[in-house]
Amino acid sequence: MKKILVINPGSTSTKISIFEDDKEIISENIEHKVEDIEKCKKVMEQLPFRKKCVVDFLKRNNLSIDDLDAIAARGGILPPMKSGTYRVDEEMVNYLKTKPIVDHASNLAAVIAYELSKQSSKELPVYITDPISVDEFIPQSRISGIPQLERHSLFHALNMKIVARFAANELNKKYEECNFVIVHLGGGISVGAQRKGLMIDVNNASDEGPFSSERSGELPMDDLAKWIFKNLTSYSKEEVKSNFIGKGGLFAYLGTPSLKDALEKANKNESARLIIDAMAYQIAKEIGGMAALLGGELDAIVITGGMAQSDYFVQKIKDKIDKLGLIMVYPGSYEMEGLALGALRALNNLESSKLWEGEKAL
Repeated sequence: MKKILVINPGSTSTKISIFEDDKEIISENIEHKVEDIEKCKKVMEQLPFRKKCVVDFLKRNNLSIDDLDAIAARGGILPPMKSGTYRVDEEMVNYLKTKPIVDHASNLAAVIAYELSKQSSKELPVYITDPISVDEFIPQSRISGIPQLERHSLFHALNMKIVARFAANELNKKYEECNFVIVHLGGGISVGAQRKGLMIDVNNASDEGPFSSERSGELPMDDLAKWIFKNLTSYSKEEVKSNFIGKGGLFAYLGTPSLKDALEKANKNESARLIIDAMAYQIAKEIGGMAALLGGELDAIVITGGMAQSDYFVQKIKDKIDKLGLIMVYPGSYEMEGLALGALRALNNLESSKLWEGEKAL
């Protein structure tokens, strides 16, 4: 039985688990002090106290580094790369420390794991699986409509890929044989077309596709350009961006990013109900478009993420897409399982772990 430590840093907390094979036996979500987060100008400055949290977690549970068979870390925001499980090495760690594309909490995980592995008396493998920057686009997916701006693959790869594996298992089919439309419903919404194990297209959850709890999604270009130029002297670049990512979507319309609170408002207010209906409408529209890319060869539509815990909201989406095919729902997040199972596949030689090829991996 393989014992795997899983490390998954979020913006203000760090999730840590111990898995024995595919079973999670210990789990903690450690909230960090706001002042500790705010005094760090860059995320990597949080490394000492984030790492100490993991060390203390092991001590509390009477575990040492030598008790582990592997460490599975959330993949940081690396340059575009194929999906799969990668062995963390010094080159990847140095990149995350010095050249991250985005200053994001996920960049800490592999660095923490790699440094801890060096304290082991044995060679302790460290893995990442399906980071945000997974890129399996076909050439047509990259075309935006203007040569200067290429579309990029950035999505909730870890959660979407693991629920695809769950769905394939339920269907008694090989993961690499299945065609899915996969929908992650969270603070950002990703809707992707996965063909034979490859995500050939997906909306960038930051600025494409449906609006979500706090993001605006796609916007009318002419009106957007007018709004930006009108407000150039009133807002900084960061403030303009925050109107669309962080303060958009449900938050902009209803004053809350919480679907639960928004649904309560919708029960009392017709205009709030319209916003909920519109979000489900846009999600369904995106699903239909991705289904078209698969040419009707669709094994299932797979819905996951935090908002998928609302049966009411999921049903609103289902009502519009139920004729497209089988709908499978995996509410919540399966990131910890995705990391542990990726490491386990590598340890058991069910999947060859990949070596990161650096900045020009694609």
